[in-house]
Amino acid sequence: MTCSNLVFVKLVLLRLFFGLMNTSGAMGLFKKLDVGPLELGDYLAIGAIFSATDSVCTLQVLNQDETPLLYSLVFGEGVVNDATSVVLFNAIENLDIDNFDAIVLLNFVGKFLYLFFTSTILGVATGLLSAYIIKKLCFARHSTDREVSIMILMAYLSYMISMLLDLSGILTVFFCGIVMSHYTWHNVTESSRVTTKHTFATLSFIAEIFLFLYVGMDALDIEKWKLASSSPKKPIALSAIILGLVMVGRAAFVFPLSFLSNLSKKEARPKISFKQQVIIWWAGLMRGAVSIALAYNKFTASGHTEVRVNAIMITSTVIVVLFSTMVFGLLTKPLLSLLIPPRTGLNTSSLLSSQSMLDPLLTSMMGSDFDVGQINSPQYNLQFILTAPARSVHRLWRKFDDRFMRPVFGGRGFVPFVPGSPVERSVPESHLGTVTEAERS
Repeated sequence: MTCSNLVFVKLVLLRLFFGLMNTSGAMGLFKKLDVGPLELGDYLAIGAIFSATDSVCTLQVLNQDETPLLYSLVFGEGVVNDATSVVLFNAIENLDIDNFDAIVLLNFVGKFLYLFFTSTILGVATGLLSAYIIKKLCFARHSTDREVSIMILMAYLSYMISMLLDLSGILTVFFCGIVMSHYTWHNVTESSRVTTKHTFATLSFIAEIFLFLYVGMDALDIEKWKLASSSPKKPIALSAIILGLVMVGRAAFVFPLSFLSNLSKKEARPKISFKQQVIIWWAGLMRGAVSIALAYNKFTASGHTEVRVNAIMITSTVIVVLFSTMVFGLLTKPLLSLLIPPRTGLNTSSLLSSQSMLDPLLTSMMGSDFDVGQINSPQYNLQFILTAPARSVHRLWRKFDDRFMRPVFGGRGFVPFVPGSPVERSVPESHLGTVTEAERS
């Protein structure tokens, strides 16, 4: 066994040890507080509830152009965490704790995998269907209102079908959006691309504001606070325990996995620095509306005004969400300024044309033997990197995409540029060259 394999095994065992310690410690502390009658399934559900992170505060402060790799890691992990926590929560709800054995455990794992992959496949299929419809149907061609309507309704259709089939709606919509940004968005007219970009951005902003308002109004619900007021110290103590366990569990997750990621990279490729690891750890400490929604789903079966333990768990969840959002959120900008000082005198309009901004992503895609200084040459311009990267897996996917997928579903071509589009970037035309068929292959 090589040294790297030994390190990998040690880190896995360390991660398992921390997980068991967290679970055992949580169960012991909860029982010591005398919160109420909680079973093993309740503890597992609580773990899934507080697995959903809210990285909005960090993403708003992070500069996507200055730190593209870090921004992608924080954004991707936040989205996947929310989707996975919902899928995991649904699988735990169907877990037979009373007759728990190896068969029940296998059924649980199978249920989780079924929900995850079925939701993913449904989202991908709906996204491809939307791309094919817009590409083929004549009545929607060159009609902005119809193209935008189809894109919105198809995304909503994926969510509705997922919920009707008892799957994960958030995971389905997530992958549907990825496919639509890769294929559908490029099949519509320029006016439709501009319209959809601003429409979805506006809807996203409104939904975000609504969620914050909902959390704030929910904190003023008097009924559950009355029931929990018989022992006001318990919700506060329970919230402090949950926050502590979240911080410890987050550290046990981020730093070992970042170490493994750096260990697997060659010397010339960019690695996740310790400061970036701290930012990733910090971004995952905040909890949001998904945690509150799952808490209500779990602890309101018989009404939170009727069962004391339900009221305590919901009030504790509200306290954790409010505290993490307000306190951790307010400290996010000073922390990022301390760890990653903002660059002075940098022209944001030309950030992506700067070689220093492209280094982390280009070296990751092209491999350690790629010289980023060759980017301005015709052979290694950005267009060539996107269409024929040297990384084998990415190259195989691009070949498959060019040969089989795009002829049927359309997709990214040399379309008129829309600033801030989902997948296009503001790259000066001087950096784009002509790609020959030999370069594509």
